[in-house]
Amino acid sequence: MSCSATAPAAPPLALVVMGVSGSGKSTIAQRLAAALGWEFLDGDDLHPPANIVKMSAGMPLQDADRWPWLEAIATWMRGELDAGRSAVVACSALRRVYRDRLREAGPGVRFVYLAVAHEELARRMRARAHFMPPALLDSQLATLEEPASDEPALRVAAHGSIEQTLALVLKGLEHQRGFVVGNLDR
Repeated sequence: MSCSATAPAAPPLALVVMGVSGSGKSTIAQRLAAALGWEFLDGDDLHPPANIVKMSAGMPLQDADRWPWLEAIATWMRGELDAGRSAVVACSALRRVYRDRLREAGPGVRFVYLAVAHEELARRMRARAHFMPPALLDSQLATLEEPASDEPALRVAAHGSIEQTLALVLKGLEHQRGFVVGNLDR
């Protein structure tokens, strides 16, 4: 009688690529999802129309504006995790209480924080077409609470190219305990 042991499947993860506007979170999250073969959600797609109008007018969002949006993202992540699928989400997740809310989606929620200097963020924001105007950068930076050491987060200096930043993210994830990057050629 032959007995072969197989390792149990790793539980699904939801990686939230976070940072202020202009940090590259949507681009990096989309590329990361493609590299890992995971589902992808751009959190901006779940903003209620009123939030888009407000930001487009140069008005920063308040907590009351953000809670329904964060709830929608958490609900989507919970659905993916409950179905056994790993996913990557782009979401600013600027404050710890926002990340705490997102973590309620399940134990597999982790964060990848893209840290970028103010000057580079401003340059990137001026160079793109997006509903978030460069005038709101200072408001976002004032709201930002970088992940603390007790949060499940990887901090990545995202000043380089998309390819360099993605490589740093993948390398950082490989070094985190319990996370193995599979075939990256997919």
